[in-house]
Formats: sequence, C-alpha cells, structure tokens
Amino acid sequence: MDTSTQTTTAPQTPQPSVTVDKRAARGATRPGDRVFLGLSRGSGILVLVIMAAIAAFLTYRALLAIGENEANFFTSFEWNPSGIPPKFGIAVLAFGTIVSSIIAMVIAVPIAVGIALFITHYAPRKLGGPIAYVIDLLAAVPSIVYGLWGALVLVPHLDGLYGWLDEYLGWTGVLEWHGGAPRSLFTVGILLAIMILPIITNVSREVFRQVPRMHEEAALALGATRWEVIRMSVLPFGRSGVISASMLGLGRALGETMAVAMVLSPSFDISASLLDPGGGTFAQNIASKFNEATVMGRDALIASGLVLFVITLLVNGAARLIIARRKEYSGANA
Repeated sequence: MDTSTQTTTAPQTPQPSVTVDKRAARGATRPGDRVFLGLSRGSGILVLVIMAAIAAFLTYRALLAIGENEANFFTSFEWNPSGIPPKFGIAVLAFGTIVSSIIAMVIAVPIAVGIALFITHYAPRKLGGPIAYVIDLLAAVPSIVYGLWGALVLVPHLDGLYGWLDEYLGWTGVLEWHGGAPRSLFTVGILLAIMILPIITNVSREVFRQVPRMHEEAALALGATRWEVIRMSVLPFGRSGVISASMLGLGRALGETMAVAMVLSPSFDISASLLDPGGGTFAQNIASKFNEATVMGRDALIASGLVLFVITLLVNGAARLIIARRKEYSGANA
C-alpha cells in the first residue's frame, strides 16, 4: 500500500532591511533627526576648534615672551617682564596655585560628601529640602561677594585659629605663624573651600540619589546598618560621580581670581609656613598686573595663563582616567 509523504514548508518571516537598521541607528531616518545630528556634531567640533584656537593664541604669545626672557621661566622667583632685560618665572605662582587648591580640596571634599549623604539618607524631607535649597543659592553667589566676605569677615577672625595652629602644630614648620595679618595661602585655601563646597555638594547629592533602591533594600534585608548600607552600596555606586564633582570644584579653585586677589597678600617668595604671607596664584597675578603691564608684560602674563591652561587640561584628563577605571563601581553589575 503506497503512502504519500507530505512536506510542510514553514512560512518565512520577512527579514528587516539592514540598510534601514543602520540608518535608524545613525538617527538619519527623518529630516528632524538629521538636523539634530548635524547640530550636535557641529557643536562638538566647534568646541574643539575653540579650544585649539585658544591654545594656539596662548602658545604664540607665550613664545614671544619666553624668547625675550633672561631668567628660567619655570624655576625663577622673579617677576619683572618690563625690566631691561626682562626676567620672570612662574615658580611662585605654580606653588601658590597648587598649594591653595590642595588645601581647598582637603577641606571641602569630605564636608561636601558628608552634607550630600546627610541630605539624601539621614535628614527628613522637611529638613533636607531647605538645606539643599540654601546650598543651591550658595553655588550662585558671585566670587566678588565671597572675596568681600573673606576680606571683611574671614581674615579678621582667623587670628585665633592661626594662634592655635602655631601653638600646637607650629613645631612642624608648615603651620608656624610669625604674626601679622592672616592673608596667606592657608586663608586662600579656606575661602576657596567655602566657594567650591556648594558645587561638590550639589553634584554628589544628585549622584547619591541615583543609587538603585533595591541595592539599599537588599543590604538592609541582610541586616546591614545604615552606615554599612552607605559604605557598601551608596559610596561605591557614586564614587565616579564624587570624583567628577571634585574635579569641577578643583577647576574653580585653580582659576579663581577676584576672591583670591582680595584676600591674599602676594609676594614673589615661597615661605615654608602656610600661615605666613607670601606666594601668589596664576589667576590672581594676571588680574592684579594686567592693567599696568606693558606689551612684554602682557605676553608674560599670557605665558603664565598658558601654564594654567595646561594644568587644567591635565587635571581634567586625570579625572577622566580615574572615572574610566572606576566604572566597575557604577552599580550596574551589583
């Protein structure tokens, strides 16, 4: 008896067009998407062009000044670009800029992270909201206002702190005070810490708010205390964000001008003690000497500005490398 075999052919689903998928991935399927893509790309290129133009201008004017300089630009403690022959160096300015920024970061970062954790994980909403609002207002205060407050309020009230530091830590030499007005790099560091505190706090607060709720609930379910939850879940998740916030604050500290100029008593000398007047910063030196500078003096100030420009780029680049290495703490794989 013959049997007939029937073969059933499954219906084939249509394959999506590869070209359409690629166009969709590029965001070029509609005119509006193409326009937005072009504007975004053009904006990014424009930023790079502006940065390159700034670097080229600073480099050209700096080379003109350095070519006429009779002193070592990197190690000289003298600043006399209008002399015959001109002599100037950035050793004192680099020291003052770096030291005052480090002092500001040491003071501001722990306090800012603590405030951000308090607002997001400890304070009730009725208390955390007003505190966050006040911090937002502090971030918008102009630097000239901070400078006036520092000169009129902060400086006259630092004698007690300077005396205490000299009494108990003066033996180190770094915190030895020989009297006089407390217009030193240490005072500048305190003022800069107050200025960058709102920026670091605001960014850190927003990062801590993004911590997945299930991570915290899982830690609590395992019997962790609130501090253990913060240490094991919140801080690892927000580490890269805190680093980014700190770099934003450091950028403002490095380039702050008017507030530093109103508080610091500059002199082209490096003191072993942070409490004695002396030193200076790049931005403060440019602001105080630019109006009275000759053509050669302005080129010399531009040369110092180029160094500050390079330092800022290096700081931002280092921050990007740190953040890239800390991606495993983002919480995505936790």
